[in-house]
Amino acid sequence: TPHQKEQETADRAERIQAAITTLESKIRQIRLEGEVAPKGCYVARYQARGQRAAYWYYKLQAAEPIFPTKDKPSRYKQLGKAGSCAHVDSVIQVARRVQIDELQRAIDSLKQSWADLYSTKEDSGQSTRRE
Repeated sequence: TPHQKEQETADRAERIQAAITTLESKIRQIRLEGEVAPKGCYVARYQARGQRAAYWYYKLQAAEPIFPTKDKPSRYKQLGKAGSCAHVDSVIQVARRVQIDELQRAIDSLKQSWADLYSTKEDSGQSTRRE
């Protein structure tokens, strides 16, 4: 019956909203754990050659110049050797960023699903539902 269909739609919308609330809560929790790397950043390893040997160093790298320097912003933030405080902190910050970005993608998907529930568009007699 139409009433049952409306109730089923309302139940599905409620489940979607509950899931969104849960995911938003997880994002807040991650942010409370500590600093989050800027979007699009990653930790890169590079080799520097000394007189006697080659050394591995790490840098936080961004797509755009966002890190302050004396002259102008840079795409790189030097982190030093493996295991340095800056290196380990940056790896953790990037991991937080990845988690938040993935949770946000899930939230965006659920919001689209919620909108699809109430979409009145019809395409060849079928709803515009996305899977």
